[in-house]
Order: sequence, then structure tokens, then C-alpha cells
Amino acid sequence: MTVWGDVVGQPEAVAELSRAAALDTSMTHAWLFTGPPGSGRSNAARAFAAALECEFGGCGECTACHTVLAGTHADVREIVPEGLSISVAEMRNLVQLAARRPSTGKWQILVITDADRLTEGASNALLKAVEEPADQTVFLLCAPSDHPEDVPVTIRSRCRVVYLRAPAPEAIAEVLVERDGIEPETAHWAASVSGGHVGRARRLARDADARQRRERILGVPLRLRHLGDAFAFADDLVREAESEASDMSGARDASEREELAVAMGAGGTGKGAAQAARGAKAAERELEKRQKSRNTRTQRDALDRALVDLAGFYRDVLVSGSPVALMNPDRESEVAQAAREWSPESALRRLEAVLACREALELNVKPRIAVEAMMTRLQQG
Repeated sequence: MTVWGDVVGQPEAVAELSRAAALDTSMTHAWLFTGPPGSGRSNAARAFAAALECEFGGCGECTACHTVLAGTHADVREIVPEGLSISVAEMRNLVQLAARRPSTGKWQILVITDADRLTEGASNALLKAVEEPADQTVFLLCAPSDHPEDVPVTIRSRCRVVYLRAPAPEAIAEVLVERDGIEPETAHWAASVSGGHVGRARRLARDADARQRRERILGVPLRLRHLGDAFAFADDLVREAESEASDMSGARDASEREELAVAMGAGGTGKGAAQAARGAKAAERELEKRQKSRNTRTQRDALDRALVDLAGFYRDVLVSGSPVALMNPDRESEVAQAAREWSPESALRRLEAVLACREALELNVKPRIAVEAMMTRLQQG
């Protein structure tokens, strides 16, 4: 199995990247991977990094391939933003590291999995490095699209763009069965309702809680009858997102605080103990700030997954009765009922309300306010 095994349903992109890795003497030093959520942008970038470091172009068996894919290669650094953005300080530090000569591999590679989260200052720091890259440095950026709102034109124009598409359900189901050992029936169902998102399909196939959350959110449209329902469902949705974020972050936060305490000499005595304690307080405040930002991001990601499900339902109502495939084929009867009860204009207004809520969350509107506003609009039609 080669390094391209996790790049699902992207034969054209894999062919292009394989050729580039084989002809690395004329390598482009900046690449931009774009595509819809779940298309595998970061997987493609990670596989390409492995192919570049591999003597055989991505065999999947050598030490270079294994360490890059595991995230432990000395010359490959991957930025996965835990908070709402990537700061200028973080980017400057990583750009400086990426400019060094490789220690064990052929290239110094910097993978930015969410380039659309770069702050303006971080974008400027990256731009300088992309404009004048070191001979053995490669930048791999991933973003939902190459629109200026996601990636500034100044950076985009200096990158070679690799376009990915949403993989077909059949390709996703095949991966779930062959690589994850999931039962074929479950795999095909998860692939059919994932909207072309491989990670979401895998989560639905493996996680009973994820399936239950989907059931609850897809039950909202036809149960939303009164204004009181709107506020009750909004409260449920926000509390569930908060709970999910807390479950995901709790153990990690505690472990990080314990590691920091040990690193700062907790319980020590002697001349340096007081100075170390003062330094520990500052480090604790910085850690708490990062953890809070990460928790906010996790909560909003959980909310967004629910909103994507809602948007898919209202989209299905709009196309009900046409030859267009449903995003939720397992909810066909509910979709048909909604199509009978609502006019197309009403269904469209509801879809727009969901999309407006997603946009509001991206603009840092408080989740409860954004979700309550959406639910009242859904109730009104």
C-alpha cells in the first residue's frame, strides 16, 4: 500500500502529485490544496509530503513514509490550529524553522491544514517566505477554496493549486470496508449520508453517539411547531455542543496542566523556587488562554456539524420529487412530508436561515444568540 491510500476518490490529483514527487528537481515550492469539507485536503498534503521525502516516491513502507504519516518526521511540520486562528507569532516561528536545511530528508516541509484561519499578520509572514523560499523548503497549504476570503490573492498567486472534489459514496464505502473493517451495510449507509465527507462517514459508522446526534437534529424540522419549541431546541443544540466539546477537551486539558506543572518544577524548594513559581503562573495563563480558544473552536465545530445536517434536510426538501439525489436518502419519507407541508419559498427561507447561522458563528456571534435566531426563523418559515 502506498502513501496515497487515504486520498479517497481523487485519481487526477494523485496522478499530478505523484508526477511532481517523481520530478522533484523542478519542484514547485508552494502548493495550495482546495476542495469541499471532507474531500481529504490534509490527507492529500500529508501523503504528498511523504512522497517527497521518500526515496521511492511514496512507497508507504519506508521509514520516511511512516514517520511523515505519523507526524514524527524531523523535517515535516504540520500546523493544525486548535483555536480560532493561526497567530503571527506562531507562523513566524514555523517559517524560520522551515527555512533551515533538512536534517534527515530531502526537503523541509511546512503543512498548514487550515490556511483560511491565518490572521492578516500570519498571512504576511507566510507571504514573505513563499515569495523567497529556501531551496529545499516546500509549503503545503490547505483551504476550502482559493477565494480571496480563504487565501489572500498574494499567496494564492504564488502557489500551484490542486483541486480536490467530494469523493463518491461508493469510494468512501470501499475505504470504510477495506481499511476500517466496517460492515458493508453500515459503510454504505454512512457513505450515502455523509455528503462526500470521508471523516464524517467514518464517525457515523463507528460512533453510536454521532448517529444519535444526527437523528435528533434531523428530527427538529418537522417537530418545530411553536415559538417555545424554537427556544427549547436551540437550548438543546447549544448544550449538546458544549457537552461534546467538554468531553473532548477535558482529559486533554487536565493532562496539559499536569505536564506544565511538572515542567515548571511544581513542589520544588530552594533559591529558584520562587522565580520558577512566578514563571509558572505566566505559563498557566497562556495555557488557559490556548485551552479556552481550543474549546471554543471545538464547540463551534460541533455546532457546525449539526447545522450541515439541517441544511442538508432543507436542501432535500427543495429538490424532493426531482431526479436529484437526496443528501439524506434514509429520511426520504420525512423530506416528502415537509415538501407537502411547505412551499418551495418557505423551504428556501429555512435553508437560508441555517446558512446565515453558520456565517454568524464564523463571525464570532455568540452561539446561543445565533442558534436562537435561526430556530425562530425556522419556526416561522
